[in-house]
Amino acid sequence: MIFAVVDFFTIVKAAGGLSVVLGILSFVEIFIICERAVALRKKAIIPQDLVDAALQGKFQQDMTFDDKTSALGRIINFVEQHPGDVDGAKAYARLEVIKMERGVSYLDVIYTGAPLLGLIGTVFGLLSAFNVIDPETRMPDPVQFTHSVGLALSATLIGLVVALVALGGNGYLQRKIDHHAARLDVLLERILAQKNSPASATEKELVQ
Repeated sequence: MIFAVVDFFTIVKAAGGLSVVLGILSFVEIFIICERAVALRKKAIIPQDLVDAALQGKFQQDMTFDDKTSALGRIINFVEQHPGDVDGAKAYARLEVIKMERGVSYLDVIYTGAPLLGLIGTVFGLLSAFNVIDPETRMPDPVQFTHSVGLALSATLIGLVVALVALGGNGYLQRKIDHHAARLDVLLERILAQKNSPASATEKELVQ
């Protein structure tokens, strides 16, 4: 029903040059959302096999992994290469969280700026509407004025739609990042506790 009433091509055309800018922003936000959604999938951040191995303390003896395949794998690799460096391990884990947030901050800019760009288009459209003067009455032509005002609001409409997509995508990605960050923090504490436990030290001495 709504698609029959609203002519989106007319709305985009009425927005003028701003529709191009808003179109680019919409493409950027969709790319960021899709790319981050793939990058933040559970297998790429915290594979279940590594989680089980870390919780059981088995990754030191019988677990092999590629440190480039997941965030947890890289953290474990760092802990293995820098034994006893607790602060360094926690700083490295924070770096992995920062990597997960890559590009997400741009969504903040988009959902803040897109409505403002749409508002600029609306203001210019309203100024044009008031400039349409009937030479006989010296007043704005009611028909043309109403038409111009309606089209002027199209820029705001597009800006709001772009902003809503960016806002929803940002909220979704931030929840995933927070969830992964919390799990990484818990797993890192467990790994560090196992590495620094007296039992682990005794095992090292026996191996040496």
